[in-house]
Amino acid sequence: MRVKVDEDLPKAAVQMLLRRGYQALGVVEQGMGGTKDPDLWRVVQAERRFLVTADKGFGDIRRYPPGQHRGILLLRPDQAGIRPMLDLLGQVLTAYDLEALEGTLVVVTPRGIRIRRARA
Repeated sequence: MRVKVDEDLPKAAVQMLLRRGYQALGVVEQGMGGTKDPDLWRVVQAERRFLVTADKGFGDIRRYPPGQHRGILLLRPDQAGIRPMLDLLGQVLTAYDLEALEGTLVVVTPRGIRIRRARA
């Protein structure tokens, strides 16, 4: 599965995904650092990638309705820093194959994983 990692996540997130067999690319490594959300979203859509981010704006299901994209994984740690982000990402990757989450919005906090699917 093709995954785009937003610039608000550490480079280690890309490495974690690569080790799990995903085709992960970081926004910063692609020279897209500072790209506005609408422009980033157009690229994510054009590349048909699953987005991994900590930007809560991507959690708005009115703007990014489940079922109308490859998927969004939104990491929402309670504490700042690299370790809390990587812990949440690891939690999801241990529990799920991202391909099973295709088309969903997944919000991960230290209290759990919430999955929003397309309405039937």
